[in-house]
Amino acid sequence: MAASAGSGSTRPGSTWQEQAEARQASVPAQQGPVETEARRPAEAAQAPETAAPTGFAGGDPLSLGLPSFIVGSVALGMVLVGFVSPLGVGASLPIILAGAALGLLVSTFWAAGVGQSAVALVLGVFASFWLSYAFLILGLTHNWFGIGLGDAKATQELFLTAWIVIMSMLTLATLRLPMAFTAVLGLVDVALILVLIGVIQVEDNLLKAGGATAFLFAAVGIYIFFTVAAKATGGKAMSLGRPVLKA
Repeated sequence: MAASAGSGSTRPGSTWQEQAEARQASVPAQQGPVETEARRPAEAAQAPETAAPTGFAGGDPLSLGLPSFIVGSVALGMVLVGFVSPLGVGASLPIILAGAALGLLVSTFWAAGVGQSAVALVLGVFASFWLSYAFLILGLTHNWFGIGLGDAKATQELFLTAWIVIMSMLTLATLRLPMAFTAVLGLVDVALILVLIGVIQVEDNLLKAGGATAFLFAAVGIYIFFTVAAKATGGKAMSLGRPVLKA
């Protein structure tokens, strides 16, 4: 009778061997659900760590990229319109290096991290433009690259021509984006062309016209920024215009 009280699977009169076999057979049936239930809390605790995103969580890279672009554009425009003398051409470099180029580089990595390839393309190109402009001015004023005075004018023409090609290519590539983005790049093309002609003809008025155009594409950039800021703060986005080419 003691054996029957110790195991529900035994019966009175059964042998010791039968009782042992009955106990062994009952162990897996009792332990199986216990092990499953014990594992479930541990798996549930580990699930959030497995599903947690890595790298950038999201957001809009233009929220940083646009202010960086705008401040560099305003600084360049002020230099071109003659706010400082020709000897003070490097006055814009602190803003262009530490503000425009650095901010656009961070925005480029941000855009790439969240999978926005088109945004990363545009921001990365402008970051390269500001960096190369800073190196051009620093190189010419400090003779970093061994460029003589006789080649300084041709060096500026080379710089402007190369970037006109890239910016024109980028403008055509954005024809499927809202009109505001194409307008910014189109005005950048116009500004670079005016400055190139001004350098070739040594005409200050054309340089000033290029500076005025820089203020224009900075203004369009400000309009786009307010749209981005409105979305980020829960407001209603403003219209950026229809694309030139339909998708």
